[in-house]
Amino acid sequence: MVAALVILLVMVMVGVVLNPSRAAFAWFLQLKRPRWLTFERLIPLIWIAIYGCFYASALLAWNASWSFALMAGYLLLLVLVQSYTWLICKTRRLASGTLVGFAGWCWGVALGVVVVRESTPAVLLLIPYLLWSPVGTLVTWQMQRLNCRPSVKPLKPWS
Repeated sequence: MVAALVILLVMVMVGVVLNPSRAAFAWFLQLKRPRWLTFERLIPLIWIAIYGCFYASALLAWNASWSFALMAGYLLLLVLVQSYTWLICKTRRLASGTLVGFAGWCWGVALGVVVVRESTPAVLLLIPYLLWSPVGTLVTWQMQRLNCRPSVKPLKPWS
């Protein structure tokens, strides 16, 4: 029971600390998205489900291993995932999100390789994130192309 509460508390704290300001998030919402992203309104529900899976996976992994190192791995994954929007909003660079999204997916795969030795159900609960993360990274990469600003103004032709 204590582990369940500690894991939940840590997840909430990371979410609060790495939550962008309203103004920064408003900027993010104004960015152009790919035309094929017709399900954007479902993304918050997808993330709620993924965070629920993270929670259950971490709890199962803890109960199977009692490993603080494994919990540190989950914490790093959570920080990478949660820092995606925060970092984009803070730097106003979509490339930051693409990079952290890819890093999170790589860390999630590595964590899964370790977790599978401790608990099969725990690693199965990481699969929704491992499937969704590349979609989010692809969206961010395409948003970079849609929202790029030319760094040099074009020259005006002589009149």
